[in-house]
Amino acid sequence: MCYQIAKIIIDVPTMQTDKPFSYLIPEDLAQLVAVGMRVHVPFGRSNRLMQGFIVALSDGSDETELSDVAELKAISEVLDFEPVLNSEQLALADDMRQTVFSYKISILKAMLPNLLNSSYDKVLTTADSQVAKTYFATKKEIHFSSLDTKEQAVMMKLHREGRINMRYVAQSKARVKTEKRVSLVDKLALVNLSITSRATKRLAMKGFLETQPEETIWTFSELLVTFSRDVVTFFVSQGILRLTEVEVSRSQGYFDQVVPDEKKQLNAEQNRAYEAIVQAKGGTFLLEGVTGSGKTEVYLQVIAHALAQGKTAIMLVPEISLTPLMTNRFIARFGDRVAIMHSGLSDGEKYDEWRKIVSGKAKVVVGARSAIFVPLKNIGTIIIDEEHETSYKQDSNPRYHARDVAIWRAGYQQATLVLGSATPSLETRARAQKEVYQLLHLTHRANAQAKIPEVRILDMRKHLNDQSASFSKVLLDKISEKIARQEQVVLMLNRRGYSSFIMCRDCGYVPDCPNCDISLTLHMDTKTLNCHYCGHTAAIPYACPNCQSKQIRYYGSGTQKVEEELQDLIPGARILRMDVDTTKKKGAHEQILSRFGAGEADILLGTQMIAKGLDFPNVTLVGVINADTALNLPDFRSSERTFQLLTQVAGRAGRAEKAGEVLIQTFNPEHYAIKLAQTHDYEGFYKQEMAFRRQLNYPPYFYTVQLVVSHQLEEEAVKASYEIMSLLTAQLTEHARILGPIPKPIARTHNLYHYQLLIKYRFEPNLVQVLNSVLEMTQDRAHKKLRIIIDNEPQNFM
Repeated sequence: MCYQIAKIIIDVPTMQTDKPFSYLIPEDLAQLVAVGMRVHVPFGRSNRLMQGFIVALSDGSDETELSDVAELKAISEVLDFEPVLNSEQLALADDMRQTVFSYKISILKAMLPNLLNSSYDKVLTTADSQVAKTYFATKKEIHFSSLDTKEQAVMMKLHREGRINMRYVAQSKARVKTEKRVSLVDKLALVNLSITSRATKRLAMKGFLETQPEETIWTFSELLVTFSRDVVTFFVSQGILRLTEVEVSRSQGYFDQVVPDEKKQLNAEQNRAYEAIVQAKGGTFLLEGVTGSGKTEVYLQVIAHALAQGKTAIMLVPEISLTPLMTNRFIARFGDRVAIMHSGLSDGEKYDEWRKIVSGKAKVVVGARSAIFVPLKNIGTIIIDEEHETSYKQDSNPRYHARDVAIWRAGYQQATLVLGSATPSLETRARAQKEVYQLLHLTHRANAQAKIPEVRILDMRKHLNDQSASFSKVLLDKISEKIARQEQVVLMLNRRGYSSFIMCRDCGYVPDCPNCDISLTLHMDTKTLNCHYCGHTAAIPYACPNCQSKQIRYYGSGTQKVEEELQDLIPGARILRMDVDTTKKKGAHEQILSRFGAGEADILLGTQMIAKGLDFPNVTLVGVINADTALNLPDFRSSERTFQLLTQVAGRAGRAEKAGEVLIQTFNPEHYAIKLAQTHDYEGFYKQEMAFRRQLNYPPYFYTVQLVVSHQLEEEAVKASYEIMSLLTAQLTEHARILGPIPKPIARTHNLYHYQLLIKYRFEPNLVQVLNSVLEMTQDRAHKKLRIIIDNEPQNFM
């Protein structure tokens, strides 16, 4: 007997399930299932139904014994009519499994919108009278999960023939958005319809319909403004009106308000970059352009060229705050051919955009990190803007870097990859230096009248202000001067909240998070002390819990406190604050930036989210309130991050005809990252920082893997860390260097103690095998409560 076998990855993230399990395909479904579909299968001794992904099909000949095949469990339900994962995505998952050290199921699920990772059902409807009569009886719709396998097979065949319609419905989530529409279908019946003179409302609607052409369509809600539901339903029952339910896109609102835009004339530098990219047959480019050099216009025209060749494109931006600005520019240029994918969308909106991509309607996808997985076919170009940004690295499983995925996909589809930045990461710039990537330069601002702003460093040891702990008199005077000229100001302080901590002046008590080794941050808007790691909140104490003193004082300044202080120092100044706390609500980023762009505020105050991508012609002053916040962190990239952030935020000034100025307040004016940011000297910074990296054997000269071992008991974390170190020492070659184990800089969060090890290597043949052995440790009963994170090329050591 011939068996059809499906190899299925089960939705259980453990080492034991990190391989496909074999299931029989029911005979009725044998010709309908395909690789990449989701299924429900009985799993384990309890035969609990679990979701899984079909990753291969076979006839059973590769099974060890035919008798075993006959005893295999069968697929219970097919969840898709078409595969939700294509062959490219499945191949990518296989490759990522060897580099991100996450279970295969976690990688596959990362490629899909959340709605498809949830419990859900399919609802079937039909407009085919014969199908309705045979299969639907009196029902308007059928839930696919209510059918047995034979009935499911029939419905799948009918769907392929176009005779039934299908929509997904998520359990405990919003349904697919639909809209009721009413169409006028039979005017002859309307003319012949007899209505008694007492039915005045029906007569009124009849008179209205007689003036409308046949096939006119209204939304149901439009008609209910004038006529009652009963009256409309009466005409539907008479066959004069037809009521239908049409699916509508929840993300359409992002497209409706955008004004179309035409391509701009490229200057000589932009044109050289454009020509080099479009003439290439694949490969990777680094577009290194000063802030305001017109990189986005180059991106737009490169993508337009790809579309003209019948190809598609992916455009990645690093942060949600940039996404509205970038999506608007792309929608203005390419209209409905754009799909958007970022965390600011609801699950339903992401799902609608994903289906737009799958259907082939979308040719350009603009989004943040996860958009790199979208199932676009025939990709011509992938562009990563602000490629140096750490937000391109996922900080939870699977810990992928969007740049690495983009390189893989560009190679798979023979597409061109463009990495753009004014301050490229050292790893990317080093590859360009070695001609692994082709380096393109934009050295001037696109607007010939816009000059790179003059940057002035203010040594806060000499500019202490009796009026304010946050502002020097020089910066305050400049802010007042710009507001008097009706110009705008951008101020950056990379610390949110009101105060960094509160302390009792009598005994020195500082309230700490009970779950983490970190002091609580004061937030005055909620009148609470918050932990920015685990989310713990506590009331503000008005007497010291340790000595009962009333001498509780606030120390350090966050964006909330600076906003309040600035309002007192410059009365009448209109201030908008943009940080994590003010942008929690959906659409808040776009609303704040729109108001600032419309001139409704004089000052935009924010954290690092305001440092990139903003292009406001009336901004003539940028102030950095404290340039030192990241400078002394225990991370070898701290100088690089500081240089990038200062250079990027300085680039927000003087982007049009009006000249720009930048004032940087610092207590470390001699630090090379700050001095070189003053002169916008990326090349100088690159040379100096690379010398330090070489001396210390850090990236890009060495690759790194970080292992973080966590446990509720510190002694267990320490014990497991040394077990792992012994395993690494025994199995890795002499090419690898192992540092640690040591406590993390913040040694306890979420009630877990964290110890870390760092592997540095140039070439290590045993790495994948050894790290999989480490991953397997968490499956042992002895290590049941142990958490191990393996982070390939970590971007953050805190």
